[in-house]
Amino acid sequence: MTQILFYEKPGCATNRKQKALLAEAGHEVFARDLLAEPWTAERLRGFFGDAPVEDWFNPNAPSVKSGEVDPRAFDAERALKAMAAAPLLIRRPLIEALGQKCSGFDRDLVRALLGPDTKPAETVACSRPDGTPCPTPGKAEANVNAE
Repeated sequence: MTQILFYEKPGCATNRKQKALLAEAGHEVFARDLLAEPWTAERLRGFFGDAPVEDWFNPNAPSVKSGEVDPRAFDAERALKAMAAAPLLIRRPLIEALGQKCSGFDRDLVRALLGPDTKPAETVACSRPDGTPCPTPGKAEANVNAE
């Protein structure tokens, strides 16, 4: 059994499914509120590895979907600063396990945690394709409205 730190948006149906898959695979999942974490550029950088900067962004963030934020227009430094200020921009979940970190559920680390027979790609897309936001309980509510 591996202990997994799982940074999620509270109330996100897709993140709920992802945590369930990890738990079903026998892991201990410790969920953290992605929106309430005190992110810094330095702390975030380790989750993105060598992925292109535009892949660091959550394509379902309201400001990305509206076109207000264009992930292709960012360099690494500017992207990290924007994400630290507005965590909804971060591609989620952020995962820490086995001494590694990743952003998103379609990464090698997730495949290693789930095993070869699981298809994590089935739980990557937003569960609310119509664009309605997931409910956000408590403290994170203020952050959602600020994005």
